[in-house]
Amino acid sequence: MNAQIKQIAERLRGLRDALNLSIAEAAAKCNFPEADYARYESGTSDIPMSFIYMVAQTFGIETTALISGEEPHSAVFFVTRKGTGASVERTKVYKYRALASGFRHAKAEPFEVTVEPNDKPVHLNSHPGQEFNLVLEGTMQLMISGNEIVLYEGDSIYFDASKPHGMKALNGKEVKFLAIII
Repeated sequence: MNAQIKQIAERLRGLRDALNLSIAEAAAKCNFPEADYARYESGTSDIPMSFIYMVAQTFGIETTALISGEEPHSAVFFVTRKGTGASVERTKVYKYRALASGFRHAKAEPFEVTVEPNDKPVHLNSHPGQEFNLVLEGTMQLMISGNEIVLYEGDSIYFDASKPHGMKALNGKEVKFLAIII
């Protein structure tokens, strides 16, 4: 697994240790399977952004703190210049760039997501809350709760993120989209 995922896993373990919780207790508080929680904490497998967001929400910390190790400081505004922002390359297929990483107590988590084309099936995940996606470049296949939807540049969708969902780049080209988790 890449170094960035290992660092996030270390921060997850550190948070749990600081809260004096066992893996079973932390997983129960997050309403998440203990085995999966332990696997993500181990740093040996990809850690979905939805899991990072859920842990941050459950324990009242900033998502940015788990992603980058940095605490946000701005309470009035935060500007993210093009090509900047706290980034996470979960795998070679998925890259996330946090767009509000410097803003304290953000009510939503906006990300610029880049998905590289691949031949693997769509991986589904779910997380509490709602999500908004706006395709900036390319064409994206979105699977949500058994529905297959194709979104083109400029298309958007708002959905219940607790339903199983996942996406894939189409036409052999990367897709870039704005994802806002609420």
